[in-house]
Amino acid sequence: MDKNAMKKMAAERSVDFVEDNMILGLGTGSTVTFMVEALAKRVKAENLHLTCVCTSIRTADQAKSLGIPVMALNDVDHIDLTIDGADEVDANFQGIKGGGAAHLFEKLVATTSTRNIWIVDREKVVDTIGQFPLPVEVIPFGSQQVFDRLLKEGLNPEFRTTEAGQRVLTDSQNYVIDLHLGQINHPHLLATWLSEQVGVVEHGLFLDTVNQVVVGSPEGVEILTAR
Repeated sequence: MDKNAMKKMAAERSVDFVEDNMILGLGTGSTVTFMVEALAKRVKAENLHLTCVCTSIRTADQAKSLGIPVMALNDVDHIDLTIDGADEVDANFQGIKGGGAAHLFEKLVATTSTRNIWIVDREKVVDTIGQFPLPVEVIPFGSQQVFDRLLKEGLNPEFRTTEAGQRVLTDSQNYVIDLHLGQINHPHLLATWLSEQVGVVEHGLFLDTVNQVVVGSPEGVEILTAR
C-alpha cells in the first residue's frame, strides 16, 4: 500500500470525530487535504453546521471551495477540535510539525483547541523524534544572526529554500530554518531554549499537545490515545 493510500485512510477515519455545531480547526498538509475532502462530503450528506478555523491560506482556500464555512481565529472564542497532520510522532505523543511551513498558525490553533487529533501514515510514527528536520520560523531581519547562533550550538541549521533557490516564506512572510538533528532526546529542553532566542517566532516541536493519533497502515486504521 502506498503512502497516499495510508494517509487517505487516516484522514477519512478522523472526520468520524466531528460533531454537528462544532468549531473545528483544520490543519495543513497533504493528509489534511484528504481530510477536508472527506469532511466536505459529511457536511453535504448530513447537513452539518460547522465553523472552521484554518491554519493556512491553502487550507482555507480548499475549505471555501468545497462549501465549508471558514472564520478567522480572532473571531472565535474557542475551538472544540482540531484535526491536523504531523511529520513525526513518538511513543510519548511528542511530535514535530511544520514540513508545510505552517507550524506557527498550527500551534496557535492547537493551543486554542480543547482536543487535538493528528492524522498520519504509519511511517510518521517513530521511537524518537528528530529524523525529520525541525523547522524554526524566524523573522527576516537579523535571520543570519539567528542562523549563526543555531550553528554555534551544533544544531545543523539550513535555510529552507524553494526549487528555484529562493528562501521559503511562511504565510506571515517569515523564513524557515530547518535543524537537522537526527534525534531529539530532550525535546522539552530544546523547545524552551529555542523559544528564548530573539528572532525566533516559533518552532515545530509540538509537545504535550495531541490527544489522539489516527494512523493509516496496510493493516488498517489504528487510533492511539495519549495518556
